[in-house]
Amino acid sequence: MNSKKILVIGTDPGMLLNFREDLLKSLVCAGLLVKTLSNPLNKNQKIRLKSLGVSVNSISISRNSLNIIHDIQIFIKIFFAYKKIKPDIVLSYTIKPVIWGGVASRFTKVDFYALITGLGFTFHGDSLKRRVLTSLVIFLYKISLKKSKAVIFQNKDNRDIFVNKGIVPFSKTCIVNGSGVDTVKFNVVKFPKNDIRFLCISRLLGEKGLREYAEAARIVKDKFPNVEFDLVGSEDSSPDAISLSEVDNWADCINYRGPSSDVRKYIKECHVYVLPSYHEGLPRSTLEAMSMGRPILTTNAVGCRETVKNSVNGFKVPVKSVEKLVEMMIWFIRHSDQIEKMGLASRKMVEDKFDVRKVNKEMLKIMDIK
Repeated sequence: MNSKKILVIGTDPGMLLNFREDLLKSLVCAGLLVKTLSNPLNKNQKIRLKSLGVSVNSISISRNSLNIIHDIQIFIKIFFAYKKIKPDIVLSYTIKPVIWGGVASRFTKVDFYALITGLGFTFHGDSLKRRVLTSLVIFLYKISLKKSKAVIFQNKDNRDIFVNKGIVPFSKTCIVNGSGVDTVKFNVVKFPKNDIRFLCISRLLGEKGLREYAEAARIVKDKFPNVEFDLVGSEDSSPDAISLSEVDNWADCINYRGPSSDVRKYIKECHVYVLPSYHEGLPRSTLEAMSMGRPILTTNAVGCRETVKNSVNGFKVPVKSVEKLVEMMIWFIRHSDQIEKMGLASRKMVEDKFDVRKVNKEMLKIMDIK
């Protein structure tokens, strides 16, 4: 049995379970002593992780705060967590666990691996504030990843940005096909017999393209009143957040269904999945919809473009183009006989490339876990 300890660091306990549960299972099955470090979990989350054979540790990590004092506190807490837990391997994902987990690893004897799931708010936009923030984040990434064993990306574009900006050498990078999706849990389901229903699952952020989704929905519903548009997702603390009051203003065209810990029932109710995002790592919600046999309408953006073969399992439209979103939504309405065939093509893509078992096998190989 492998007696090594691995510490997986994230921020959101819900994302730790929803996005990393299968990876945690794979690590346990490989014989490692698996421990997690994140914001405090609720009772049910603790029970669920412990049932997997995973040990839970908690610290406070503000995902979007720009407070330097709080960030130094995160570094200190992670450093002392290393001292207490004594992991042999650390896998961090999301920006602050990667940066401060990486810096802390330079003072300890751990094999540090960083999983870059997307570049987020700081790497996009041209305002002075964003440029300053990007420069700072690049500087911190360089420090944190200098001693890393490998930096794992979910798409080639993000990898190339890190390499071109001199954050990490190409030789230290690896690419995996997203977080993967459980093709058994997210199995193919029949399409509903009612009028066409579009669905978007996303945190309430502007850069997810939700305003474009709402505007396109309003235009399409004016021509096809029986068509429905659903939105599932939680509020967010990012500077880019969309308020619930703004979402309420979309009520004439968007059915906001709130957050959900199990999106399968919403995917089952829809005919076409839509994600008009400006950038992604590799969107898990899209993969889940594909796995359940739904065609995809998304943007030709980093991370999104990998999920669609045009006219095969869906369509890619230009970022921020309401006009093209409307055009392709109407195409699906007028060619509803093509939806099932395109949905099955989505499922085949998932089985070939994005099955969580294949992705996790690659992750363990990268971390040299036998």
